[in-house]
Amino acid sequence: MLRIYSTAKTGEESELGPIDSAAMERVELNEDDDKRIRRKTDKVILTILIWVYFLQILDKSMLGYGSIFGLQADTGLVGNQYSFLGSIAPIAQLAWQPFSSVLIVKVPHRILMPALVLGWGIAQASMAACPNYPSLLAARFFLGLFEAGCLPLFSVITNQWYRRSEQPLRVAAWYGTNGLATIIGAAISYGLGHIPSKVLKSWQIIFLFMGLLTIVTAPFVYWKLDNSVFTARFLTHHEKMQAVERLRANQTGIGSSKFEMSHLWELALEPKTYLWISMSLLVNVGAAVTNTFGPLIINGFGFDKYISSLLTMPFGVVQLIVILLASYAAQKSRLKAPILLALVVPVILGSALIYALPRSNQAGLLAGYYLLGFLFGSNPLIVSWIVGNTAGTTKKAIMISLYAAGSSAGNVVGPLLFSASDKPAYHPGLRAVLGIFIALAVIVVLQVVNLVILNRLHSKKRVENGKHAVIHDASMEHHYVAMADEGVGEHAFDDLTDQKNDEFIYIY
Repeated sequence: MLRIYSTAKTGEESELGPIDSAAMERVELNEDDDKRIRRKTDKVILTILIWVYFLQILDKSMLGYGSIFGLQADTGLVGNQYSFLGSIAPIAQLAWQPFSSVLIVKVPHRILMPALVLGWGIAQASMAACPNYPSLLAARFFLGLFEAGCLPLFSVITNQWYRRSEQPLRVAAWYGTNGLATIIGAAISYGLGHIPSKVLKSWQIIFLFMGLLTIVTAPFVYWKLDNSVFTARFLTHHEKMQAVERLRANQTGIGSSKFEMSHLWELALEPKTYLWISMSLLVNVGAAVTNTFGPLIINGFGFDKYISSLLTMPFGVVQLIVILLASYAAQKSRLKAPILLALVVPVILGSALIYALPRSNQAGLLAGYYLLGFLFGSNPLIVSWIVGNTAGTTKKAIMISLYAAGSSAGNVVGPLLFSASDKPAYHPGLRAVLGIFIALAVIVVLQVVNLVILNRLHSKKRVENGKHAVIHDASMEHHYVAMADEGVGEHAFDDLTDQKNDEFIYIY
């Protein structure tokens, strides 16, 4: 059962009550309607996702820039304390993920997102007032806690507003701000680091500026964000019904406020759950290395703190280009696994260069470091792969939260692979990273085999239920195509899981 809302001419929301999705009348929708609704959705929803995710990445990465501007010396950090500061935020994220999945289902997105933004903005600004390791640890903990719901929430929102064929580029648009944040973060830290002040240190100015920018974003998000296509203030009543219809072929539902425990048990018994988590863990071990130690690794190549900050900018450019190109290729080819495998190759090569080249070969070391940026093309592909292969609101929220938990675990482990005693070469950590990327390639192949088997099982189930063995997956078409098979898609908006819906088609 769905609960559908409409927006009156006055702009007020009115509840129409629960509607059986099987009995819901299909409205007509053509290619022009599809484009118009998608453009409107991009203008409002995607813009918010891009800006907020950009802030989240920027706030998280400010620790590395603060470090090269004297954070460690001014706060008396010793040994592996800085490494643990890099790990405490993802530890908080990992601990909070079970609660995130419940909040995403139960709390309206228009309330949840600004609350998270406000929370981590305050934590970021508070870091400017931290004089020592314990206070920094506390601030970073709360930063991670409030950021914990960001990735799963954004993934669920993307799935609820866009067709499966559109999701890779939309995920890439907001996740691609990893690269943009690296570029802007380097420029901001370089500029703010030159501000003369007798009251504040350079790193304090950086933390305070970013925290305040995030805080003022929270009310803007509340003002512009809508909870679902049913309450979209930027769509007319008829456009809302068309927006629902264009999502029918996804077969993944468009939201429910009921938390289904059966979805949890189903996830726990599926092999693909653990393969997704493994991918997340392995990818983000590498990502954590560059996020936390990137400026320090470049600094170890023999550059001063200002040049080290600026030299992270090309890395951000590589991230941004790779994320967009990889996601575009995935959308055009309708494949994700082969592109994921292709992205692993330059990352392995980059790790090998940094490991093998002497410190005197600065150009080669930088080239190797920039090749690590290919790693960031993997996460948006995996996220869109997961949301496209998971149906049921609760199941989807839990699965993405588990993915985020794997990401957090990777972010915990990554910095701990690199010890201060190993600088500037960090050879033990680089050896571990090389092995991790090889394991990632193996996991991707195993998941493809698993999804092929699941599609065959669903095909047999359709035949048993009196349907065609093969049905056309209209959700993966580049242009809008209505579901033509008689009777197919009638339960697309029921809160069915991918396992329970025999019409669901797994993508790989």
